Amino acid sequence: MAARILIVDDDRSIRRTLEKFLGSEGYDVTTAQDAPGAIASATVAGPERPELMLLDLGLPGGSGFDVLAALHDKPAPPTVVVVTARDDMQSTVKAIQLGAYEYLVKPVDIDRLRTVVKAALDSREQRDQLVQITAAQHQVGDIIGKSSAIRDVWKQIGAVSTTRAPVLIRGESGTGKELVAKAIHVASADRERPFVAVNCTALAPGVLESELFGHVKGAFTGAIADRPGRFELAGKGTLFLDEIAEIPLEIQAKLLRVLQEKTFERVGDSKPIALDARVIAATHRDLGSMVAKGTFREDLFYRLRVVEIHLPPLRDRAGDIPVLVEGLLAKITRDLAKEVRYVTPAALARLSCYAWPGNVRELENVLTRAVVLAKTDVLDETLLPLGDGSHAAESLPAEADADGTLPTLREIERRHIIRVLAHAEWNKRRACAILDISRPTLDRKIDEYGLRKDDA
Repeated sequence: MAARILIVDDDRSIRRTLEKFLGSEGYDVTTAQDAPGAIASATVAGPERPELMLLDLGLPGGSGFDVLAALHDKPAPPTVVVVTARDDMQSTVKAIQLGAYEYLVKPVDIDRLRTVVKAALDSREQRDQLVQITAAQHQVGDIIGKSSAIRDVWKQIGAVSTTRAPVLIRGESGTGKELVAKAIHVASADRERPFVAVNCTALAPGVLESELFGHVKGAFTGAIADRPGRFELAGKGTLFLDEIAEIPLEIQAKLLRVLQEKTFERVGDSKPIALDARVIAATHRDLGSMVAKGTFREDLFYRLRVVEIHLPPLRDRAGDIPVLVEGLLAKITRDLAKEVRYVTPAALARLSCYAWPGNVRELENVLTRAVVLAKTDVLDETLLPLGDGSHAAESLPAEADADGTLPTLREIERRHIIRVLAHAEWNKRRACAILDISRPTLDRKIDEYGLRKDDA
């Protein structure tokens, strides 16, 4: 069935020209000449409802902006391409804000119009094959995943939250160390008490001591009043020391004494203050190597790592990417008040095959950019520039086997399907999305190659 397009313009000659051109392209075309007629035609029930609207902004009975606003809350509205003589930033920005897919300025290049119309209709047609975004169910707080590695982290959070023992969280930048610290705090009996975070890299060495322990008036130049430190502000809650490896050796010694004696003093004061807070530290660095080099105190290292939680990098739990995308997009679209509800298989495959050197933080930033730039409620691969490919995860076998022979195309396909199934933890829906094939095709390939779960 031909796609149905509604042309809305008060100029009869333009309506006729566009109607004739799009009709010759095989589309089913209807027209309207004013804003009320556009709204009525765009919201008609049944098969007469258009899938695409070409909308002028200057109309009788209301502007094109009024039409866009009226369609915003309607169920299944047509995709709107603005075609107007207004060539200014304010109109362009407002139209895109109101949900226009594209903004074309008259006179329109006919090849450009053909391309935009096809792209807009293709975007709608893809929806039957898309992954709909739902609130992620595989999460503890904001820690999303379903891999065994993340489930182990959840278990450790559950275990340590029942105690007040110090915890050391290790993991690369962007893996979510602060999220784990917050999850431990929220799961504990002290969840109603303060959670105070200190980024040790953000404070100069001369400031860090005062920030941690506080100071009294006159303790140093500029100390014009008493000021409590982070240890004191945390009270009986949780103090989170992020990037603990960056603390200078002299402050490491003072921190060790605080952890041992459970008391501290403000800078410039000798009055002891009881340490009531639970201390959680985190780092992306190898503290064991730093101990060996003498840049981190060994006694403090062991005092902090009573319990150690390791967060794996995202490249080691690529099977979590689909549920991370679901959960992060639900959060991003809520925060940005944008409706992006679908991810194309090609986009999900692109996200799944990237190595993510910046881990979950990089994934969230990439998705945020994509949502901001998305013209519809569909996120496709064109919105995902992921560098020059230098971080692409290996997905195909080497060119030659160990004996120097080249594998056949059939063998390459077999190996790739095994790898994708392993990557998706044998979730066939996700494997189909990555491979961009149907479920029956995947089942047939599994039978054809005699694949079993333990092959992966």
